[in-house]
Formats: sequence, C-alpha cells, structure tokens
Amino acid sequence: MSILALRAVTKYFFRGTPNQVKALDGVDLAVAAGEFVTIIGSNGAGKSTLIKAVSGLAVPDEGRVEFEGRDITREPVYRRAAAIGRIAQDPADSTCAVLTIEENLALAEKRGQRRGLGIAVNEAARARYRAALAPIGLGLENRLGARIGTLSGGQRQTLALLMATISGSRLLLLDEHLAALDPKTAEIVMTLTGRLVAEQKLTTLMITHNMQDAIRWGSRLLMMHAGRIIFDVSGEAKSALTVPALIAKFHEVSKGDLTDDRVLLSGGNG
Repeated sequence: MSILALRAVTKYFFRGTPNQVKALDGVDLAVAAGEFVTIIGSNGAGKSTLIKAVSGLAVPDEGRVEFEGRDITREPVYRRAAAIGRIAQDPADSTCAVLTIEENLALAEKRGQRRGLGIAVNEAARARYRAALAPIGLGLENRLGARIGTLSGGQRQTLALLMATISGSRLLLLDEHLAALDPKTAEIVMTLTGRLVAEQKLTTLMITHNMQDAIRWGSRLLMMHAGRIIFDVSGEAKSALTVPALIAKFHEVSKGDLTDDRVLLSGGNG
C-alpha cells in the first residue's frame, strides 16, 4: 500500500500572466512505505515544487496529494509537521540560529504539537540528545548549550537531519540537502542520512544534483523534466545504472540538452 500518492498534480506559478510557468504537469506518483526515492532532473524540472506540494509549501492548482490514505492537498504545513520532516538546501532554513542546539532539538521534538512560550529542556531530554548526537562523531553532544549560529554549515545540516527525524516522522523530504556543503562534509551528512533512513525505516524523497548519489543511495530513482516524471526505475535495474546511462536516458526520453545543466552533469558535490 502507498504511504504517499500524488494524483494528476499540476502546479502553476504566475498563473494567468505572461510569465506563467507550469511547474508540475499532471504528476502521478505512488510511494510505498519504506521506499527511499532519489530524484534528479534538469533545472526547472519541478523537483522542488513536487517536494513542496507534499510538505504543504506549495498548494497544487489541480489534482490531489494523499498521505497514509488521507487527502492533505490543502492541509497547512503545521498540521503535516509531526509526520513529515523536510530539510532544505540552506542549513539556515532548517535551524534557528539564535537558539542553542538543545533548544532546537526540543522544538523539533514538539513539532506538530501545541507549544507554550518557553523552551524547557530537562536532564532527561539532554540525555536523549547526547545519545542521538554521539554516534555522529562531530562532538556536538558536548556542545548542547552552543548557539546554532556558531556551527559550521555541515554541523547545522547534521543537526537539521536529527531534528527532522527526532519526533517520529514517517516521511522525510530532502531538497538538495547536500548542495551547500563541501564534498567531505557532504559525504558525512549523506552517510548519516542513509543510516537514519535505514534504522527508522523512513519513507524518503531525496532531490540531488549528484547523479552518483542518486544511483548509490535509495531503492528507486525518478528523473523529472518540464514538470513531469520521465523515467522511473528501481531494484536491479537501478543498481545497474551508470552516470553515462542516465544522461543517455535523459536525451532519449526528453529530447533535452544537458550541456549546461549542473544537476545532471554533476559527478560530485559542489
């Protein structure tokens, strides 16, 4: 049974104006519980808009979004927050710079719940946070009182990943969460991503501009172009893919030009 379904989802930007753009064009997608789906595509393909339609940041003009059998097409972001975690490309978008590590984690634990004005962190909570941070190996478990603004981009994105999964999320949305990181840090964060997804059996959609990551990680790969899913592969067929084969497939099904497209030509982070 699908945990997530998009049914004929269409989304316009600047609709009815000379600048109208059809970001999603009748997208149909069913994702099974526990699937780890990587998403690649040309610039402006609709990848981020698809993620935003699921998270509630973009409301479809046509079609439906269903989560766990329930229509959430027009449900506000805060109502989805307890079940759906999202991490954006910019580490600053997923954390609060003026709060401490422990305060950010405390807020994440209460995502989707009613909250008072204060942020109370007790010793039991600190013990949980240390236990979650220690395996990462960045020493953040010893810096719970440090403000987020003092951390590096990689440290912040690592924390954002924990924040997105700490409250029992059932769906994880990753919108190029490695793109702003250097290659070494990106590898650390990606390895942590893979571990958390596997341990928690999280259903995951991950947009990436790194084709090698798209092949290496996940159980299913989607390629998008012009607001549509033009290639969908999983299992042994996905495992057998190579970067040249993906580029050839893009030309075959889209008639597109990848010459200047960093998303599909990237063999490494950056």
